[in-house]
Amino acid sequence: MRYEDIPAPALQRAKDCITDAVGTIIYGADLPWSKIIIQYARAVGSGGHSQILGSGKAGVHPSMAALAQGAMAHAFELDNLTKPDSGGHPGAVLFSSGLAVAQDRGLGGKALLTALVAGAEVMIRIGYATEHSDEERGFHAPSACGPFGGAITVGHLLGFDAARMTDALGIAGSCSSGLLAFAHSGDGAMVKRFNLGRGAEGGVVAASLASAGFSGPSKVIEGEGGFLRAFCPKWDAAQLTDQLGTDFKTMTIMIKRYACHITAHTPVEAMLDLRQQHGFAAADVAKIEIAGSPRMATVNNIPAPGDALLAQFSIPFCVALALYRDPIDPDSFDANVWKDPQIRAMAQRVAMTAAPGQTNLDLASTVTVTLKNGQVVSEHVTAFTGTPERPLDREGLRHKFMLLTKAHPKAEMARLFDRLQAIETEHDLKWLSV
Repeated sequence: MRYEDIPAPALQRAKDCITDAVGTIIYGADLPWSKIIIQYARAVGSGGHSQILGSGKAGVHPSMAALAQGAMAHAFELDNLTKPDSGGHPGAVLFSSGLAVAQDRGLGGKALLTALVAGAEVMIRIGYATEHSDEERGFHAPSACGPFGGAITVGHLLGFDAARMTDALGIAGSCSSGLLAFAHSGDGAMVKRFNLGRGAEGGVVAASLASAGFSGPSKVIEGEGGFLRAFCPKWDAAQLTDQLGTDFKTMTIMIKRYACHITAHTPVEAMLDLRQQHGFAAADVAKIEIAGSPRMATVNNIPAPGDALLAQFSIPFCVALALYRDPIDPDSFDANVWKDPQIRAMAQRVAMTAAPGQTNLDLASTVTVTLKNGQVVSEHVTAFTGTPERPLDREGLRHKFMLLTKAHPKAEMARLFDRLQAIETEHDLKWLSV
């Protein structure tokens, strides 16, 4: 893949992905779970030429920069992903690994953009090939598929030929990991953030080893004992190369609007729409019914989350929060939000069901609110603001970026936003540090 071969809309979506990732990483830098990972990355990876964005200019080795940045990007349920849902998080995994190696090797914005698109075209297709059945077995898709995308991104930056890239993918298969135990046990949700960091780190490790001559199996994805057969009870290998090079899956990247899990976005938007249309308050609500995908009705149906991180993963809690706080502002999900008695009580009034025939790839939902006066109102949302059907415009992206970086000087962050939106003109990326 060459820069000149990428359609202009795909390049712009990649730049938006990068801009969004920088904002989420900077916001995530000050969170306690991020600080633990940053401290670890500095302790074991010092002395390199990469920087951990949002935490100063001290140099670390690329794999540790990728680990920290991947976790920081996903630190608060704000990073971008795809629609249809592939399970991949391009900003957290591809940008984090790509930036780390680009800084280490003195590469510029055009190279990073091209490599990120290459990684997205592979990682997203692998996600589709799994048919999400890897998650049926309890694997966390971003850290299972992430190392493959990271390996492509880094391999492209390093100028790999087909043989080296095949080795990088083969090694990446041994870096696939991550479980959904946190979603079922009701605790330990810091691991969810760590899983994204591991996806980014795995891509750097795999490509770095391949660059040194380390080999990996050539059929690691579709072959016997490969990723699809080991992780997935069912899969569709045809998705791996379907329209590769002509249909740019980079265009499926979507930008989150709310600081909550992606499955909560359409229910939250439906609730906000209903409140605006009908003018009711939380005190007027008797009960809430939400119909969505089977995953929404099971994995994300957590009426009483045990910490703030699981509160963001819980659809009942996020919809309840939208009645009391602004879900667009990440500060609404403060460390003690999960203890808020009003929100917790409202979450208990939320009943979730699986809509007949709806698959886990479909993020649509129908929210029905019964008011205490007997009135029943309902809203069906198929696409929220930020999806490919309703993408954020430049000002919408700027608003989110400035909100995420408000702890830093406003003028400096405005300049950073503009520079990221023209990243293809940058000859090196050492300046990209906060």
